[in-house]
Amino acid sequence: MNTTGLYMLNTSKYTEEKIKKSMELLYEDRKNEFRELSKVFLGEKELNKTANWKGFVLNFCLDVGESFKTWTGQLPLTETSPQKALTILRQVSNGLTSMNQLMHILNVSYMISVEFNEIYKRLN
Repeated sequence: MNTTGLYMLNTSKYTEEKIKKSMELLYEDRKNEFRELSKVFLGEKELNKTANWKGFVLNFCLDVGESFKTWTGQLPLTETSPQKALTILRQVSNGLTSMNQLMHILNVSYMISVEFNEIYKRLN
């Protein structure tokens, strides 16, 4: 998997080989969730134009997971934490009509983040 532009995956914490294998295993179990999130984050038109849409969705999910840790005090606040939180909420809620829909998308994103990190850890 090409991690160019995927800043959450482009760190020393992850290696490209394990990212690819983790992503394959995760996508096998969570195809429907990836499709649902891709429609929210990218929309139908952009989905067809984006070659690395799975990586984009995973990157966003990891961003939600990290933000949740900040919101709950597990990670310290950074200078950009407020902007990041608002950006996530704005991107996710675009086109949604209720708080339940928003929470559903955030929950799915968070769970994909957690599952990816668990799979990644177990690939040693």
